[in-house]
Amino acid sequence: MNAQGVDNSKRQFLTAALTVVGAVGAGYLTVPFLSQMRPSAKAMAAGAPVEVDLSKMEPGQLIRVAWRGKPVWVLQRTPEVLATLNTLEPKLADPQSAASIQPASSANPLRSIKPEIFVAIGLCTHLGCSPTFRPEIAPHDLGEDWKGGFFCPCHGSWFDLAGRVFRGVPAPTNLEIPPYRYVTDNLMIIGEDNDEASKA
Repeated sequence: MNAQGVDNSKRQFLTAALTVVGAVGAGYLTVPFLSQMRPSAKAMAAGAPVEVDLSKMEPGQLIRVAWRGKPVWVLQRTPEVLATLNTLEPKLADPQSAASIQPASSANPLRSIKPEIFVAIGLCTHLGCSPTFRPEIAPHDLGEDWKGGFFCPCHGSWFDLAGRVFRGVPAPTNLEIPPYRYVTDNLMIIGEDNDEASKA
């Protein structure tokens, strides 16, 4: 104790204790604030690659998955569908997909890595409506030229079962193909291609 009756050791202890309590309190306030600035798990997952199990798919079946908030279609095409695709080329606006968004692995007439499996983002390239899957041949509402495909009910755009747009419809380009790759014959990853996987 000094001459004025003040105990410096108690003062130092109280100052240190208050500093520690203040730092802990600031930490409790800062952690929730900083965690709010991070994207949510749902937001991070929305951009993450998506695995698709193909083992139970049947010929002609279409399954839908979500990737980056967009619908993605995975279609198992039959040999009959594959044989029909090249007969449609005179009716298509861009049969070779020269003006389309697609990875290099899908830059071919079938627009796919494996001929029987077609993958596309299920949004019309006109105004972003989601076309309906119409696999039937020559239905009365679409006419005898219809060999199966995707029909956009919003403004009447037609796409074949390779996602190629017909001439004279509002959609300007073929359906977009997302990046994707095969891990095994029956497991696909949408959201990354072979080039991205080799860099990882």
